[in-house]
Amino acid sequence: MLEKIIKPEYIRLNVQANDWEDAIKKSAKPLLDAQLITSEYVNEIIHSVQNYGPYFVVAPRVALAHAPSKYGIHELSMGLTVLNPAVRFHNKDNDPVSFIFTLGAPDSSSHLQALQELVALLSKDDFYDFLDHANDTNAVFNYIQEFCKQNIN
Repeated sequence: MLEKIIKPEYIRLNVQANDWEDAIKKSAKPLLDAQLITSEYVNEIIHSVQNYGPYFVVAPRVALAHAPSKYGIHELSMGLTVLNPAVRFHNKDNDPVSFIFTLGAPDSSSHLQALQELVALLSKDDFYDFLDHANDTNAVFNYIQEFCKQNIN
């Protein structure tokens, strides 16, 4: 399922951001441009960090940016942004963040299989190295597709 909700056009590489808020806006832009999420949803991601801290920095160097679906999700989707240089989100255990997966989930369950697959993908150390050196969004997409074919189910 992961390979169905991440598309090459939702992947951004070597993105420079001024701070965590700019990084969130830039990571959400492909989904926003495709009208899969709303600007209200992006604002709510930022608002959530301001209110609750960087709870979605889920592993060293990895953020899973999301907010409640009531703020505007049109379709299950996920984007991937590789930041260069990495950005501090003020998460003492997992900063700085290099990889932002922006999730748009229209309900509380349709994304669960994709998240399982993402966790499996993130357990591969060579995935991070691959992303660090990637210069082609199609290559990243193909890597994810191949991983899903070989390792899921």
